[in-house]
Amino acid sequence: QVQLVESGGGLVQAGGSLRLSCAASTRTFSNYRMGWFRQAPGKEREFVAAINWSGGNTVYADSVKGRFTISRDNAKNTVYLQMNGLNSEDTAVYYCVADPFSSTSVWGQGTQVTVSS
Repeated sequence: QVQLVESGGGLVQAGGSLRLSCAASTRTFSNYRMGWFRQAPGKEREFVAAINWSGGNTVYADSVKGRFTISRDNAKNTVYLQMNGLNSEDTAVYYCVADPFSSTSVWGQGTQVTVSS
């Protein structure tokens, strides 16, 4: 089973940028659609972005469209989330997910992103 490890979270000022990375331990990374979800304190987990196996098809939540970019490097078994124009509403734990819309999805442990105003 694939294992996922996120990195790149931290504290950033409003308007700043962060890039999250998610490294997958699998030989078949390119077989997986990948996604990012997030969960803010006291709120339900929500979808952020997803990318197909080749990187040629991406989808975003309306709340991040135009500010966040999901990408992947299949040679490095890694998916990224570039986050620009961060605001306090983006403060959350961000989770990397393999096969995010499947009953067999696999989740990482999460990485904290905190945006200070």
